Amino acid sequence: MAGIAPRILCIGIPVRDLTFRVEAVPARGSKANATHLAEICGGNALNAAIAMARLGGRVAFAGPMGDARETSSGFILERMAKEGIDTSHVVRMPDVTTPVSAIMIEPSGERTLTIYRDPGLWSVELPDADVLLADCRAVLVESRCAAFATSLCTEARRRGIPVVVGVDRAMSLQDSLLTAASHLLFASEQVQESAGIADDGEALRHLAKLTPAFLAATRGPLGTIWLNETGELEETPAFPVQAVDTLGAGDVFHGAFTLRLAEGEGVREALRFAAAAAALKCTRHGGGLAAPQRLEVEQLLHMPPAAARSRPARL
Repeated sequence: MAGIAPRILCIGIPVRDLTFRVEAVPARGSKANATHLAEICGGNALNAAIAMARLGGRVAFAGPMGDARETSSGFILERMAKEGIDTSHVVRMPDVTTPVSAIMIEPSGERTLTIYRDPGLWSVELPDADVLLADCRAVLVESRCAAFATSLCTEARRRGIPVVVGVDRAMSLQDSLLTAASHLLFASEQVQESAGIADDGEALRHLAKLTPAFLAATRGPLGTIWLNETGELEETPAFPVQAVDTLGAGDVFHGAFTLRLAEGEGVREALRFAAAAAALKCTRHGGGLAAPQRLEVEQLLHMPPAAARSRPARL
């Protein structure tokens, strides 16, 4: 990686995470003892921002956060500063609460969570587009931020800046980000729910009729399925690892993918780079704060499994 690192804007709603390691998620109405507790910062775009910063990007963050007097927002901003993320565009909202989540992580790495998001967060007004998009090589935005981010994303596309949307829930087929994005990264469950089709490939094909954006769906250890420039389905394999914590893995994937686009690479290379970064994250606890460093990813990419290459999908 040569030259000045690309500047990337992340738009999202940060979260203060309380993570508990448990042998199994307790049954309804019961109790369980946790074997470990950690307090970390999270949220889809913030996890992606941390990943990009560690992988060599210059990252700025924009979005709403709670009242300056509360503990959670101060905790998150301090962590962001330690990661080298520019927080000058974060909007502190009086009398609003920063989101907080409680997350239970099983030995397999699977996680179960509950989260509170203050409805007042969506009334935020982002700073001016000229300020946010200055020297910007890519934008990454959480799908839930359409209400306050679509106009900025549309302006970014007008300026030729890629807009990557990390989709973490089913999207309405009328969602404004569906057409404002240049790249839409779903998880398997979300792409099927969005399209109303119980098959990843067919769901992607259906959504391709509604948006000009690049479309992909991640499937954990089964890799990523995506539509190429001719409309054909392809797969990018996952890197096989022993997962201990999948929290934030999708966000790390989104961040790594966006960074490689901003560095001028095509989607095939970006998907493979993202797969390596997400795999490494799954081998350690800590959500987005377990995102790998650039050297780790490069080493994994130079020692790929035999099948770790893009190939036509057999569906």
